[in-house]
Order: sequence, then structure tokens, then C-alpha cells
Amino acid sequence: MRPIIHLYAEPACPSLDWEELAHYLKSLLPLEVEIRGGFFTHFPLGEGEMESLALGFAQAKIRNPRSLEELPPLPGEIEYERRRLTSATSPFGLVYHGEKVMALLQERLPMQERGLRHLHLVFTNQLLATWEGDRHHLRVAVFGFPCLISTAGLVEAPAKPREYYLLKQQYAALGMADAAVIGLEQELQDRILRYDDPRMTEVMKGYAMQALFYHLSGDPFCADPQCRLFNAHWQEEVIAAQLKSGRFCPAHQGKIEEWQHGEGELANNTAMARPQATSH
Repeated sequence: MRPIIHLYAEPACPSLDWEELAHYLKSLLPLEVEIRGGFFTHFPLGEGEMESLALGFAQAKIRNPRSLEELPPLPGEIEYERRRLTSATSPFGLVYHGEKVMALLQERLPMQERGLRHLHLVFTNQLLATWEGDRHHLRVAVFGFPCLISTAGLVEAPAKPREYYLLKQQYAALGMADAAVIGLEQELQDRILRYDDPRMTEVMKGYAMQALFYHLSGDPFCADPQCRLFNAHWQEEVIAAQLKSGRFCPAHQGKIEEWQHGEGELANNTAMARPQATSH
């Protein structure tokens, strides 16, 4: 049977064309793509579930990027999450632990959709981070079950050009911090990505394919900076791989062609059993 991608569309990202993204995935591989809308629109919450999930998200919020200490959430934090789950409130500036968010969503998935045939691809405007080394790092994607892709993370996680930060400091020293962001985005518009970026759909095609490679083979990344599976650490690397190249390296293109003709074997372990992977 063909794999099925359940694509959960983030309503707070109007610049992303979900139909175009679905068409792109289907054009590359023999699979089904179902656009489901927002995750909690498709899986609505009852009152008791709402309280539990609001608490879970409040606990998943990262307060100190350099600490793993977990503090009990304040009542106001839980109330904020309750409001966010019932409205279009955007968690601007708040960072959540990606693996904890994944676990919260995984609990909502029906048992019949937890096999290897089903890829749940959840787009979110939440900033996600995971612990690496001595601190939490922002991520564009956290691959697991389900796979999470952050539209906000695409803007904030990969580093901007070095001169962006230098010029921003100079603007701030002159008391022009707010104007700096607007000016720098205009000055460096070909080298950075923005929240309302019209290129968002094209870039996210590559991250969706990383999620698909993770799901089908267990390995979402490529070392070739011109391949759409390259795990970019800088926004200029994202732009190079997803926009200037927009292609796959010969090895991964060959793998796609194997899958197209039914020659490649899928990983024989269940998706939920794989170690997670993160994309900068």
C-alpha cells in the first residue's frame, strides 16, 4: 500500500501554499497526501483534554535556554496556553521543547494511524528547540512521530549573515533597534528569510522531503550543500539548497527513482521506534 502523508496546515502562515506543497510531494513519489488543516482542528479537544494539554504545553515551554531544570508552570502560563489552543493566538517569542510537543501530539493520534504507512507532518508557528551540548538550540524541524516543522523556526533557527548581527548592534547603539530590523530585512532580503516570505512554500518543499526521507529510510539529511536534504545551519545555506539549487544530489535522486519504481525497500522498523532527528 502507498504511504500516506497527513499534512497538518498551520493557519497562521498564509504565505504557505498547502496545495502546491502536496502536489510537489505527490509528483516525486507514489504516495497519498491528505491536507487536514490545523492539528487541533482535525483532532478537537474535549474540556478535560483541554486542561491536560494546556498544562502539557505550559510544561514544555523553555524558560532558560542554558538549563534543563523543569519548574512548575504558573497558573497564568496554563491559562495562556488554554487561550492559545482555543483561538488563533500566536506564541510569538515563546520557545517550546520540541520533543515534549511531539509527545503531546503523539498522544492524540489514533492507533490505526501509528504504523509506518502513515507520516504525520505537522506545521506549526511555535518556536521549537532541543537540547544539544550545553544549551537548547532552535530548530526548523524535529523529526519523529509526528514530524514537526516550524515556520517560525525557519526564520529564527538558521543563522543570518554575520553582517546582519553587526549592523543590528550598530543600530541598537544609536537607539534605532526597531528600525534596524525593517532596514536590515530590506537590505539583505536576498540572503535571509522573513515571516511573510513569498518563498516559504518552495523552501518548505525541501524540509517536507527531509521528513519523508526520515520516515522512509531513517536518514533525513545529506552532506551535499546543493541537495534539498542538506541540514543547513545558515539561512544563506537554506536559500542555496532550496531556492538556488532546488534539486537532490545524484545519490538521493537515485533513491527517489528507486521508490518511484517500487525497487527501494522501506525501513522495516516502525516509525515510532526510530531515534529522533532535528534540522537547524
